[in-house]
Parts: sequence; structure tokens; C-alpha cells
Amino acid sequence: MTWGANAFYDIVDGQLEQRGYFKLPAPQTEQENCVAHNGSIVPVPGRDIFVQAWYQGGISVIDFTDSANPVEIAWFDRGPVDGEHSILGGYWSTYWYDGRIYGTEIVRGLDVLTLQPSEHLSEAEIAAAGLADQGGTFNPQQQFPVSWPDHPVVAQAYVDQLARAEAMSADQAARLTEALTQATARIDAGGSDAALAGTLQQLAAGLSVNGEAERAAALRETLDGVAGRLR
Repeated sequence: MTWGANAFYDIVDGQLEQRGYFKLPAPQTEQENCVAHNGSIVPVPGRDIFVQAWYQGGISVIDFTDSANPVEIAWFDRGPVDGEHSILGGYWSTYWYDGRIYGTEIVRGLDVLTLQPSEHLSEAEIAAAGLADQGGTFNPQQQFPVSWPDHPVVAQAYVDQLARAEAMSADQAARLTEALTQATARIDAGGSDAALAGTLQQLAAGLSVNGEAERAAALRETLDGVAGRLR
């Protein structure tokens, strides 16, 4: 019961220290081979999320932002290839790329999946992941620096995370969401709005967050960047 899963480590002073452990929660039949296999990072700003292949165990999307307590936030599972006989099959690789999850199935072809908003993942977080710059060449077996543009949807992703963590008041989240919705319309239309830019900068300067210092700093920086695009 404690084998065949993922261990999560932090790098502390250049050394690996184990923090958490994740085992596929869904039970498997005797006809399903199930092994943790190739996956990749889902680049949601402000969070650490990984999509994992499990052969006939299906696909898990795992949030390990709190590396001591990794948790499954989404999944997809076709079930056994055959309900009566043991046949090798399932996802040997699953990769996130440009807004899609690609699952390569040994005997049943290729599945192309999209994440859906839920209590674990907002529409803005999914959209922000799609804006991530992972460099000129994407290789899921390596980890290159990831960056996100100064776009309102990226700021909204941080707002959603802070609201979910109850680190921000509902009133402040609502005011930010209203301003960011307006900013999205202006930027997507190629327009400018100095007054709205000023509002965003005021909201950034007056940001009040309980804890969550890293996300709060990222939100302030992104709000200032969005304001700059509107001037």
C-alpha cells in the first residue's frame, strides 16, 4: 500500500529532502497494470501542478504546491483494456502542452484532453497556463524557466488563488476582478485606458493579503505590468 507512487522533495541547501508522498487513490483491478510513468508540469502561475501517467490507472493532475500534502485535483481513466484478461496497456506518457493534455495510450491511441474549471482550478488559472512561455523548445523531461506575460488573466489567476486560500477579502477580490475584466476587454481590443491603468495601480498599492507573501508580490507585479500596457 505504500509502494508504486510519487515522492515529492524540496531542494534545501542543494540537497533533496522528502516532503510528501502521493499514491493513486483509485483502486485497480487485477487486470490493470498500474505504474507511475512519464508526466510534465502544468504551468499554472503561483502553483506547482503535475500531470502524471499511470498506465491503466489513467491520468492524474496533482497539486504539490504544498509539497508535504500533494493532492489530486483532476483525473481521467479509461478503465482496463480487458475486464477478464491481463493485457499490457494504458498511458505510458502524458504531457501538458499549449493548453492541452496529450495522453499516449499503448494500445488505444492518443487522447487529447482539456482541463475544466472546478473548485480546485479556476477558469483564469487554466487560461493563464495557456499563456506560459516555456521557451523555444518544449521538452517535458527537462525543466526550463517558465514566465507569464503581464496579462489580466494572469493577475486574475493570482486573485483566484488568494481568494480560495481566504487570504483576501471577498470585497477586495470583487474589485480586482471587475477591474481585470475591463482590462482584458481593453487589451484584447488593442486599446488603452489611462484611468483604468491608474485604478489597477491603486489596487496594487492597496493590496491587503493575510500571509501568501509570494503570491501577493506576484499579483502586485502583474497588476503594475497590466497598467503599463494600458497607458
